[in-house]
Amino acid sequence: MSIGIAGIRLGHWSDIERATGCTVLTLPEGTVASAEVRGGAPASRELDALSPDKTLASVDAILLTGGSAFGLAAADGVMRYLEENGRGVMTPGGRVPIVPTLALFDLGAGDPAARPTAEHGYAAARASTEEQVTHGRIGAGTGAFTAHWRGPDLRRPGGIAYAQRRLGDLTVGALCVVNAFGDIDDGSGEIALDAVAMLAQPFEFAESRTHTTIGAVVTNARLDKMGCFIAAQGAHDGLARALTPPHTRFDGDGFIAAATGETEADIDTVRLMALAAVTEAIRSLAA
Repeated sequence: MSIGIAGIRLGHWSDIERATGCTVLTLPEGTVASAEVRGGAPASRELDALSPDKTLASVDAILLTGGSAFGLAAADGVMRYLEENGRGVMTPGGRVPIVPTLALFDLGAGDPAARPTAEHGYAAARASTEEQVTHGRIGAGTGAFTAHWRGPDLRRPGGIAYAQRRLGDLTVGALCVVNAFGDIDDGSGEIALDAVAMLAQPFEFAESRTHTTIGAVVTNARLDKMGCFIAAQGAHDGLARALTPPHTRFDGDGFIAAATGETEADIDTVRLMALAAVTEAIRSLAA
């Protein structure tokens, strides 16, 4: 399936046997991005530079990865691939590719010693194409589960999922990697509140750091960094509709929003479309 926005390419590296992987979105030159993290236990790289008050003007790729903080090393390989292909901010020392990265905790899913490395990030970037698998246990979603609060025997498969909304020439898509402490809420019935009692456990509880839902919102809208930040907020609103409970102290939930700048658009429209796309993407994993 295509992401459906000109110039955006998607690539995966997956270790099915050891249950980890990473996913790269390579972006057109001049793409603007920002991010928001609402979960209590994030693992991230290069997000500070995306703040609207920072001088960074554009980004080259987005990396979503397993491996917790270890998996952030995969960004080194993505940077190397982009540098070899002439991408990055020009500096007196050469080009420096900008690759904001979010990681989830999948070390308890398979082999805890298996973590995406720079080599694997390079492989995912090199494999990026316009047509890729966008649903299932692949790439960053290889070792993902939902309903972790139920325990290892009752947790449910998570993974990666994509959905998008179109309005005229405007497209907003959401690529989500769902590895949530909570349940997927399909909106059709009562919310299961049993998970709430689990939130009273001490943060040091051995199974309390094994979660996190991460993702990227991509759009062809013409947005500045503040507009991208608002779009990332909309993504989190969609997550809060589709997962119960959302944004716990045990999750590192974060979204990066990137805009390629092809289409004039109202930011409130983009934010609502991001909300809808994220909600649909996450709920599709329960179908």
